[in-house]
Amino acid sequence: MLRITVVESSAEGVRLRVEGRVMGGWVEELRRSCDVHALCDGIRLTLDLADVSFVDAAGIGLLKGLRSCCVTLLSPSPYVAEQLKDPEPCGDV
Repeated sequence: MLRITVVESSAEGVRLRVEGRVMGGWVEELRRSCDVHALCDGIRLTLDLADVSFVDAAGIGLLKGLRSCCVTLLSPSPYVAEQLKDPEPCGDV
């Protein structure tokens, strides 16, 4: 199950609290929620991930994509934070 709650909303930004597991069909639900709240230019979107217990590969892909679009990801668990790290580039040996 995934719960997405608006915890702060102003003309400058929106903060969403995400709780539960970001996997399967819930990944698309999170994408839609982010799209709805970031429709206006200049609105800063922040996702509070403190209560996310699990993220599958599709969810990690979504979160990385959101981060690259300047969405702030707050308080991910150590497990999620590790998955969000970009892999080190391979060098010539």
